[in-house]
Amino acid sequence: MTEIKKLIADSLTKLRSVNNKEMLESLRIEISGKKGYITQAFSKLAQVGANEKKEIGAELHALKREFESLFYAKKEEIELKDLESKLKQEKIDTSLFYTTNFVSNGHPVYQMRDMIIDYFVGLNFALQDGPFIEDDFHNFEALNIPKYHPARDMQDTFYFKDSFLLRTHTSPIQIRTMENTKPPIRMICTGATFRRDYDLTHSPMFHQCEGLVVEQGDHIGFAHLKFILEQFVKYIFGDGVRVRFRSSFFPFTEPSAEVDVSCMFCNGSGCRVCSYTGFLEILGCGIVDSSVFKAVGYKDVSGYAFGMGIERLTMLKWGINDLRSFYETDLRILEQF
Repeated sequence: MTEIKKLIADSLTKLRSVNNKEMLESLRIEISGKKGYITQAFSKLAQVGANEKKEIGAELHALKREFESLFYAKKEEIELKDLESKLKQEKIDTSLFYTTNFVSNGHPVYQMRDMIIDYFVGLNFALQDGPFIEDDFHNFEALNIPKYHPARDMQDTFYFKDSFLLRTHTSPIQIRTMENTKPPIRMICTGATFRRDYDLTHSPMFHQCEGLVVEQGDHIGFAHLKFILEQFVKYIFGDGVRVRFRSSFFPFTEPSAEVDVSCMFCNGSGCRVCSYTGFLEILGCGIVDSSVFKAVGYKDVSGYAFGMGIERLTMLKWGINDLRSFYETDLRILEQF
């Protein structure tokens, strides 16, 4: 017991001079681990006579308390030192004038937005805009999403009083454009949209781009839509990408489809990112439903519409795996652009 107490005392002396987490953990195991000196000492108390057990037990408890006090104080000291070191390394002095000639192409989301606009404006699409705060008619009713329609459950909406809300998609801009313009219409709209969602692939605020083509008569068909979107996808991801159209449902288009591209992470062979299908979904589209035209007072017209999430395209284009990275202003990510 005398030898064990001496070993404990020596270890406590070492503990006072420890300056990193690895040495601290090593000494913790040495002193109080399953085979540590204090653990051994307590296990041998059974071999000590009744008269000495109380005295030695008190000594061991005192040593144990001393160790715990020293250990936690030293742990806090090392953690504080590590934190200060990390803060110094990551410190940014915003008062310094940045003299390096630094040229930025802008935030990655806005780079993708500009690429989309350049493509469609080059095809004679007009760029339209609309308000963030919408009413129920323009955001839902006119898009064939009446009250109690199940599609409303897919859009966790931020509501205000008197049926006003933060727009959940950019589709209301299409409705407002049709209300104020006679066919033919050839337009796109981009902007922020808002839903009550937040995780690796969803954000309460995100950006969409939607397009609409309307002409008098019934000669606008799915083939026109398919051609323009296939060319757009290759413009964004390159000629080597494969495109497929998958039947889907949207209240405001019929027929409707989702557009998939071959997975850029596995070249279409199947991986965890694409759920081993070889394809990733990037946008939705379809022929505009007649009920939408009826809501805006159009007759004898035909057209198609499409919509996409700009952040999703950005993530796939540049291999960003966490949507939240776009809004955390981490210079290590932003400086790559």
